[in-house]
Amino acid sequence: MPKGVPLPESIPDDGLTTRQRRNQAVLAVHTGTGKGKSTAAFGMALRAWNQGFDIAVFQFVKSAKWKVGEEAAFRTLGSLHEETGAGGAVEWHKMGEGWSWTRKSGSDEDHAAAALAGWQEIARRLAAEQHRFYVLDEFTYPLKWGWVDIDEVVDTLRNRPGNQHVVITGRDAPQALIDVADLVTDMTKVKHPMDAGRKGQRGIEW
Repeated sequence: MPKGVPLPESIPDDGLTTRQRRNQAVLAVHTGTGKGKSTAAFGMALRAWNQGFDIAVFQFVKSAKWKVGEEAAFRTLGSLHEETGAGGAVEWHKMGEGWSWTRKSGSDEDHAAAALAGWQEIARRLAAEQHRFYVLDEFTYPLKWGWVDIDEVVDTLRNRPGNQHVVITGRDAPQALIDVADLVTDMTKVKHPMDAGRKGQRGIEW
């Protein structure tokens, strides 16, 4: 254990070896009002890419037309993998017209349907063990708004096969999701420059 980390209250009597414990699937939730939820998720995805994991990113709220720095970086890493074999494969999907399998443009009126279509595609991929590492960015919002059934999500994530890691970001994570997660971080805002009227900055917000 790293220094400063308290020892577990009990060690599970499950017969797993150290190697097996290092390859257990993790469901992580980054929630709270503070900045950095998605940033932390993409940092984990960088580690996963370096391990050669197949990565899939699904962004549930950001516009399909909004170009973010992480997307550009991961698309470059995906191309590097295709060209040289370094790291892992990368897929990046955004709600609306970004859901390529729906073959239709997104709009404000069909956001709920688009979010549900996105989740159904993720559930299909989880069942097929199509990827090793998933980022479901801002997925807490479709859950909070009732666009996607939380009980179905929890059941699917709890029973996903293999050792697929899933990281979910967004404010107001439902308690049922927190309960089933292995790792939950609540980002607490102490100060934010936008509270003082400042604008988002290149290299910080995008």
